[in-house]
This record gives sequence, structure tokens and C-alpha cells, in this order.
Amino acid sequence: MEIPLLNLKLQYAQIKNEVKSAIDEVLESQQFIFGPKVEAFEREIAELVNAEYAIGVSSGTDALLLSLMGLGIGSGDLVITSPFTFFSTASSISRVGALPLFVDIDPRTFMLSPDKVEETISSLSTEQRKKLKALIPVHLYGQCADMDSLLSLAKNYNLTIIEDAAQALGAHCTCGSNPGISKAAGGIGQYGCFSFFPTKNLGGYGEGGMVVTQDAGLANTIQKLRHHGCKSQQEQYYYDTIGINGRLDALQAAVLSVKLNHLDQWTIKRRENAATYDKLFQEAGLVAPADDTISEEKPVSLPFVEEGNYHVFHQYVIRAHNRDQLKTFLGQQGVGCGIYYPLSIHQQECYGMLGYQEGSLPEAEKATREVLALPIFPELTFEQLEGVVNTIRQFYEKS
Repeated sequence: MEIPLLNLKLQYAQIKNEVKSAIDEVLESQQFIFGPKVEAFEREIAELVNAEYAIGVSSGTDALLLSLMGLGIGSGDLVITSPFTFFSTASSISRVGALPLFVDIDPRTFMLSPDKVEETISSLSTEQRKKLKALIPVHLYGQCADMDSLLSLAKNYNLTIIEDAAQALGAHCTCGSNPGISKAAGGIGQYGCFSFFPTKNLGGYGEGGMVVTQDAGLANTIQKLRHHGCKSQQEQYYYDTIGINGRLDALQAAVLSVKLNHLDQWTIKRRENAATYDKLFQEAGLVAPADDTISEEKPVSLPFVEEGNYHVFHQYVIRAHNRDQLKTFLGQQGVGCGIYYPLSIHQQECYGMLGYQEGSLPEAEKATREVLALPIFPELTFEQLEGVVNTIRQFYEKS
């Protein structure tokens, strides 16, 4: 049975007519930069994440870059972030001239460990603390990081929080003194950054991103910076700052608005698929007990969902014993899978100058050897989910 990691053609078949109609409207208008389609989509995202302002930008990477630029973070500054994430989380810090300060992850969630963040800050010299300006938590795989703890640390050490919510549109968590109040990923820190790369839960037909904020001044700064630093969209060719060409185009906004209408239902299906996987893996007898390490006898650890989190399952990621051999076997059987991520960023060649050694961040390094993402897209059938688990069971029975 051929089971791809992702099949966007199935999604497109369901919404083809809506998408073509929206694209035709843009083509007829010939309004490709800014305009009503972009403005409408910005309002929709702002409402979804309960943010006052949303600014469409050219990619999730540029959302991070523009946020750092908007806060004036630059040469010599330090920014804490996770080493276990997509490369642009760190590269955006480097592109403004700052240095990423990598902190190890929680082995259950794969996201920043607040305890390790505090430990790292405490180890800094007085001069280094003066240079520490921001914290970028990554809401990895579709659920929120431990924002309560990170917000407390940010307050104690006067740090700005930029949320990398590229994988977590629609996710939310209980946050604050009232456990009954849930806050949306991206709408908690000073800035929240989203990606609309085609493979995301809400993906465009090209590149796209969004910055959200509750602050009018910060929003105005991003609006200028994404448009080369122009004073305003109405006052062309006058610049009071130096920005980038970082706009979201109207064609992408039109497509994304159509797809946004379906996002809730797609998320429900992803969550149902995750629950089905959990049940099938348990029935197969493959799952290691909670907090136990994986082993030959219990070779699989299932995704951990933090209490109070609404997980949107951009990825369904297990820990797997003999991961690389399992991945090869799945590929031979026609089952798609992926490794997010095979090498922690602090181990990447281009960051060798930071001086991290093997073993510096052991939980992140261990995760790179064990994580495996399985198909989770909404159009999967029960038979396909069952086929994935059965194929994994066959591998461990043979080995």
C-alpha cells in the first residue's frame, strides 16, 4: 500500500473551484501587491489568533527577520532559541547580526526547556546579560511551548518574546493565572510569526508568512519594514528606515483565504488521525511506558501533548528505536515518513564558530537520532493509518 507523507493533490481536488475563482478575481483586478485580498486575509488571521494586528509578509523566515529588525536587535546582541527547529529560526537571528544562544529542549515536547533557559541565563556574565535581548520559543510540530514559564522568565530578565508559530496556526494553550482562558499560538508574545509554506496546515501555492502583534507601534514598524522602509503605502518613494522587500502578494492571500475556511475541519481530522495512531500503536504493543526510554521491547514513544494544549498536529512525530533502519524499511514498503530534524542547528557546520561540542545539548542531539514523522494529513483513511502502524510492527517483529 502506497502511503505518502503528504498528498496535497487530494486537498486541491476538494477546493479547486473555490481556489480558481479567487485567483480569477485577482487576475481580473490586476491588483497583485497589497490591496483588498491581502487586507482581508490579514483581518482573518488577526481574528483567528485574537491579535490586534496582522501584517502579511513574504515568508515565515521573513516574518522572523522583520520581527527582529522591528525590535532593533542587531550586531552583538544575543537571542535565546531552540537548536531543534527549522534552520530559519536561527538564521534570522544571524542575518540581523545577532548571535543565537541555543538552549536544550524538553525531551517530551522537543521544545525549549524553561529550566534550561534559566540555567543558561544564570550562567551568563554581566556583560553577556546586557547583550541578551530576546527569546524565540518554537511551537514545534503543532503545539505550544511552555509559555507560562517562558513568559515569567522573559519578565524577570527583561526579554522580548518572538513566537515562532510557523507550524502551529490554530494551536492554543492555557496561559496565565486563569486556567480557563486559552491563548492562541502567536498571540502571546510581542510578536508571533507564521509560515504559509505549501506543506503547512494552512499552506499557500508558493511562499507567504504573517506577523501578528497586540501593539500598534510594533505593527506600524513591520508594515514599513516589509515595504523597503517606506513611510506608508500611500506615500511612495519616501523612506525613514531601511527595510526589505517582504510583502505577501495578493494571489497568495486570495488562495489562503479560501483555504482558511476549511482549516478547522482539516485540524479536526488531523487530531482524529493522531488519536487513531495512538490507539493503534497501543494495541500493537509497541509503546514505551510514559517517561521510559525506547528499547527493543518497547520501541516507540508517542507524541506527548502538554496539559492544556490544543495540538493541531502539523506533524505526528514518534521516537523510534533503530530509527534509520525503520525509515529505510518504511520507504521500501511505500510508506512515507520524514525526519524533522536530522541535525541540531548547534551542530551545523555554519555554526561551528559558536563552539558547541558534541554533547553540549544532549536532549536535542538525542532527538535527532530518534524522531520520525508519520503521515498525518487530513485525507488519510483508517486503512492507511492502520497500514502505517502494521508496517512498523512488521519491522520490529523481523528485527
